[in-house]
This record gives sequence, structure tokens and C-alpha cells, in this order.
Amino acid sequence: MPYSIAIDGPAGAGKSTIAKALAKSLGYYYVDTGALYRGLAFGLLQKGVPFQNEKAVEEEINGIHVELLYENGVQKVLCNGVDCSAFIRTSEIGEGASVISQYASVREKLLDLQRNVARQHSCVMDGRDIGSVVLPDANKKFFLTASPEVRARRRTLEFQQKGESANYESVLEEVKKRDERDMSRAVAPLKQVEDAILIDSSDLNIEEVVDKMLAYCVGSEA
Repeated sequence: MPYSIAIDGPAGAGKSTIAKALAKSLGYYYVDTGALYRGLAFGLLQKGVPFQNEKAVEEEINGIHVELLYENGVQKVLCNGVDCSAFIRTSEIGEGASVISQYASVREKLLDLQRNVARQHSCVMDGRDIGSVVLPDANKKFFLTASPEVRARRRTLEFQQKGESANYESVLEEVKKRDERDMSRAVAPLKQVEDAILIDSSDLNIEEVVDKMLAYCVGSEA
């Protein structure tokens, strides 16, 4: 049977980086669910659909097909058959993904896709509602967090390394705004489920976080 590990947490906590490293250590698939929402946001942007217009988003998403493709262990995101992996990490797409992820129609569209990957492959999946909604029966669940200030510094550095202009105070404000939106949304809000292991990465590097998670998996099927 495939073994599944769910990692939830707020924006900028390092979920994708940690999940990717953990999956590599275990030889599992890495499933970046946020990339699926970003792929949808990319498709909507291409169609000129305003992210804030829930009705228009609901009407248009049926014509947008997003999927994950794995080549040599590397995950790619396809939107209507086109590899959009290189275009979905901008702040505009990130903001759009955060907005549309509040909509029930969007979450329902992507739910089966995410679950199907876990049914077929041992995987590490990260997002906001993996342990609570997508994979409630995951073999191991983690809630990865960090202080808003640390997450904002990481995000600012990430944008700058990509050549994008980024102001720490503006990024911090956006991080706090996304936290509020993710935690207060009516559909699948961000929360730590009872059986998830809390890990605060504020004072830990990537290797230290991965080692902590691996230690919790020792003796399990992982």
C-alpha cells in the first residue's frame, strides 16, 4: 500500500522545500498542491478572468485542465497541456491562487486529482488542508509553521533571488493577510488537526526540519 505524509502550514513556512527534501530522502513522490492552484490561477489569468469574481471563476475553470507530470522525479505543472511550471511562482499568481482557493468549486475540482496521486504512489503532499480534508487518513501528518516575520524575510529573499523587487514590510503585510484569509475561509480553512505533529521552523534550517520529520517516521512503513 502507498504511504502518505501530509504537511500543512501557513504561507512561507517552507512547506514545499521541506516536503520536496523529505520525499527525496524517502524515495517518494512530492506533490505540491499549491502548484495546482497556481496552475489554475495561471489559466484564469490567461483568459483574463478576475480572481476576485467567484462566479466568473466557477464558470471558467471547467475549461481549464491542470495536471501534474513527473519526469525523472521532477514535478511539472501543466495547464491545458502546456508546461507552466516556470510561470507560476510570481507574486501575482501566488496572490491569485490564494484568492481562488477560497472557492468551493475550485477546491472540489482539484480534490480528486490530489487524492488519486496518493492512491497510486507513496508521496509527501503539502498544502493548507491536506491532513484535514485531502488526506485525512494520511500515515503521518505534520503542521509546519514559523513566525510571520521569519516567513516574510524568507519570502522577500526568495523574490529577490528571482530578480523580483520585494519590500520586506509589504511582504510581511501580505503574509499576515494571507494567514487571515486562509484561516478564516469557509471552505477547508487552514488549521492544525489533532493528530498532526507541530514543527516550528523559525530557528531551524532545512536539514534540521527534515531530520525531525524523518525521526518521527522511523519505525513506520516510511
